[in-house]
Amino acid sequence: MKVLLIEDDSDAAAFVRSVLSEAGHFVDVCGDGESGLKQAKAGEYDALVVDRMLPGLDGLSIVKGYRDSGGRAPALFLSALGEVDHRVEGLQAGGDDYLVKPYAPSELVARVEALGRRATGDIPTTKLSVGGLEMDLLGRTVHRDGQKIDLQPREFRLLEFLMRHAGQVVTRTMLLEKVWDYHFDPQTNVIDVHVSRLRGKIDKDFDRPLLHTVRGAGYRLEA
Repeated sequence: MKVLLIEDDSDAAAFVRSVLSEAGHFVDVCGDGESGLKQAKAGEYDALVVDRMLPGLDGLSIVKGYRDSGGRAPALFLSALGEVDHRVEGLQAGGDDYLVKPYAPSELVARVEALGRRATGDIPTTKLSVGGLEMDLLGRTVHRDGQKIDLQPREFRLLEFLMRHAGQVVTRTMLLEKVWDYHFDPQTNVIDVHVSRLRGKIDKDFDRPLLHTVRGAGYRLEA
């Protein structure tokens, strides 16, 4: 799932992003209400996670403004305000769920994924396949032509992103933001190193390569 998190507390945002990313979701973060509402309207997200208490434009106003503009992605409020009246206000503003702080990371993931299922009516994707390459997202395993491939956690996340965008050119900036959670160029060869390691594992012992370098643009995974 692609999730937009609107949270002004940098530590809290980093925690939520880490929890959802480790569960296999891709998370964009906005640190204030105005930019959060603008990005929610402009982006195509599967779910919004919105802190209720934000400076300036608060969470209730963000979700209400998003709904008034025709936005349909489900929204989960995070808040320390847990009284019944507070939860009702969140739902009346257009929210779909309300999670009171503090909360267990597993509950946060479960609620976000439940919103995604409710919105699409579909069973969430648990397996990805490109050619003979298969990834089991629940078992965290990868096979190619029936042969098991052992990947490190970062390699798994990199391959998952490439498989979810199979056939598309994936830029270095996209990988830095979505796989490494960097919103700046660290001026290192970290991507090259990991792509090289990944290519050695998924392509080296097989007849045809799946992972291709697109000169001057990035990488593409395709059968």
